[in-house]
Amino acid sequence: MPFPGGLWWLLCCRRGFTLLRRDYGEAEREADGEAEEEEEASFELRTQGDQGSLEVSLSQPTRSSSGSERSLLVAEEMRSLIVEKGPGPVEDDPDALVKGWLQREMRGCMKTPWIRPRKYWFVLTPDSLDYYSSNEKGARRLGSLVLTSLCSVLWPDKQLYKETGYWSVTVFGRKHCYRLYTEHLNEAVRWVCAVQKVIDSKAPVQTPTQLLMRDVEEHSSSPEVLEQIYRCNPILRYTSGPLYAPLLPFPYGSLDQSAPGPRSYTTLRDEAVKLFNSLQQLESERDPVPLMQGVLQTCLDLPPLVDEIYCQLVKQTTEPPAPGGQGDLHYWQLLTCMSCTFLPSPPVLRFLRFHLDKTESCFPASEMAKYACFIREALGKTKGRECVPSLDEILMLMQRQEMICTVHCPGAPACSVAISSHTTAQEVAQELVSRLGLSQSPNLFALYEQSRRREQPVGSATLLADVLTRFENLAGEQREQDPPCRLCFKHYGFLDTDNVPRDSLEFALLFEQAHEMVLRGYVPTSEETLQTLAALRLQSLNSDFSTHAPFPRLEELFPPHVLHARLPPPPHRPPAKCRGARLRAGLLAGGLWGQALAKQRAERDQRLRGRLREEGASTMAAIVEKWKLLQGMGRPEAMAAYVALVREWPGFGSTLFDVDLHVSPVGAGPQRLWLGIGAKAVSLYKPGEPEPLDSFCYGRISSFGASDSSTFRLSVEDRDLLFETSQVDEIAQLLNTYLASAGAQRLPRPQESPTSPTTSESTVLPQGLCPAAGPWQHRPPVGSSHS
Repeated sequence: MPFPGGLWWLLCCRRGFTLLRRDYGEAEREADGEAEEEEEASFELRTQGDQGSLEVSLSQPTRSSSGSERSLLVAEEMRSLIVEKGPGPVEDDPDALVKGWLQREMRGCMKTPWIRPRKYWFVLTPDSLDYYSSNEKGARRLGSLVLTSLCSVLWPDKQLYKETGYWSVTVFGRKHCYRLYTEHLNEAVRWVCAVQKVIDSKAPVQTPTQLLMRDVEEHSSSPEVLEQIYRCNPILRYTSGPLYAPLLPFPYGSLDQSAPGPRSYTTLRDEAVKLFNSLQQLESERDPVPLMQGVLQTCLDLPPLVDEIYCQLVKQTTEPPAPGGQGDLHYWQLLTCMSCTFLPSPPVLRFLRFHLDKTESCFPASEMAKYACFIREALGKTKGRECVPSLDEILMLMQRQEMICTVHCPGAPACSVAISSHTTAQEVAQELVSRLGLSQSPNLFALYEQSRRREQPVGSATLLADVLTRFENLAGEQREQDPPCRLCFKHYGFLDTDNVPRDSLEFALLFEQAHEMVLRGYVPTSEETLQTLAALRLQSLNSDFSTHAPFPRLEELFPPHVLHARLPPPPHRPPAKCRGARLRAGLLAGGLWGQALAKQRAERDQRLRGRLREEGASTMAAIVEKWKLLQGMGRPEAMAAYVALVREWPGFGSTLFDVDLHVSPVGAGPQRLWLGIGAKAVSLYKPGEPEPLDSFCYGRISSFGASDSSTFRLSVEDRDLLFETSQVDEIAQLLNTYLASAGAQRLPRPQESPTSPTTSESTVLPQGLCPAAGPWQHRPPVGSSHS
């Protein structure tokens, strides 16, 4: 049944009055609340110029409907941040810095194109940003945003201009966010610059917590005054209620969502309040470890919150209702994890140390005092972390114990090393060198991270706790059949491979690394020699041939790429030349013809797998026949014969890197090569070729270094060689290592472009390097290369 005409008229009028009330009435209602809410800023913030005696009584902030209901009793009344102004005239305001008409967003009206935002007369003064209903004399001030050093302003957004046709000026205050719009870019820039200049001119603001921290430090030698400060200021003590404002000042405004980390965050102030709620949950958590790790991760993602969490933890461990109870100990355990992960700023650090001393004096021999002593020692060692502690590390820190780290050694049993949150790879490598009796070796050793994808040395200053956290994170991403990540102790650089005793552990390490090079295809030799090497490997593992001896898999004895090279290459199909041909091919692939093609591919793959099994069986049979000929050879002789065969390749002892050489002819593609870094020279090899294409002794190299994150530059006499590689840092570090080990003069890196992301870290000491004791034990650190 259609509505009568009068009813339609009534509905339209009601809708129109609603829109008018939203655009006009609500703006005036805002004026009643904005001043009250801005006055609440005086509750939690004070300027440095308004600091009186701090015999104050600060109660815990509580939320109320009116700012006047909150009390803050101070010796000197705090003046309001709102500057009262007369009724007008607006145009003749002598304090006005910038004034003009701007449009203000009212409840998302910019997202509704058929509703134009309301225009207001805005006036920027040295204290606030005000807006009026008009620029006439006697116009009513509708709102005011007080500007402090914590306010922020955003520059005009080009994307928003494309969508709406307006340039935006966004000003963040404590309680309000003014989103202003103009059709002219110059006007928007003028307002942004003016507002930012006013913000920059403001004195830094301080919270009551900061002022009380300073007061505690000043009266630390007076127990009576300290007792009065803590008694009269509940904001310094434990609270069971929520926290509605941070303890420290944070800038207003939203966070940059492009910051690293998978999480999305709101403002720092909101995140600080959320973290306090998380801390309070610790008291009743049966398994607090995941929650602790979440708090630590938030602090790692948002470094400004580190000081805030320290202050919150000090607050919650000061005069708790049940000292030493489960909830109180959870706070202390999180404070222990924080002390091993983050270092607070100097003022917070002094306040924290005072709190630790006070706890030890008030509760001697208690669990709290033991945690306080542990935290004090940890703060003296903490320098920052790349990752938050792993779950296992948090469990160990909760018990104030060290972790056990397993390091695998090729050819030797795995070693268990006790580490703390501050143990570096350099310290562990030195301990293993001493424990394994490698102190007299001239060669260099290092710790390596081994995973399914790659193997890389661990940085000498890298904390092993961070490495273990990375392993924990990768374990959740790996497939079940993938081998777990692990730490391995290996040779880093070969300075002398000829004089290694055959009966020593170092020779076993040398043998295992030679075998790894063979399996990776980094020892170019004939297939006959590869089969002999596989037979020697079996002899070293199982001694003489026996049908009951365990047989390793073929890929553990023989390079897999050799077998794959025997298979016929897949059929090459020329790409369709025209668009119509590609379209017809796509249509055919999606129908019955596509099913036939898939069936053909499956049959071809099955034939290739069968052919690969046949080739593997024939290769294994040849290896076994050669193994039978080694009857009576002992394990040391087999290992020595293996290393002797590998040493016949001229590049043995060099570390090989896969690189792409950029050739000079225009239009020519890069050439795939091996870059061999040895103790005496740098060589270039064509993959699979035993002889080098070229070799450069270090006396011919004038400079080297990283041109950018993926390009390594090697300057040889009058020419520059550019290599594309993902291991730029490893190459530069190894070159510096050999130069430093030989006592050679370090070479300069080429001058980098201003936009180059690389730093001097590309030429620091080799990653994970632990030189053996001897002539290389006290070599000077290589911070950067110079002539």
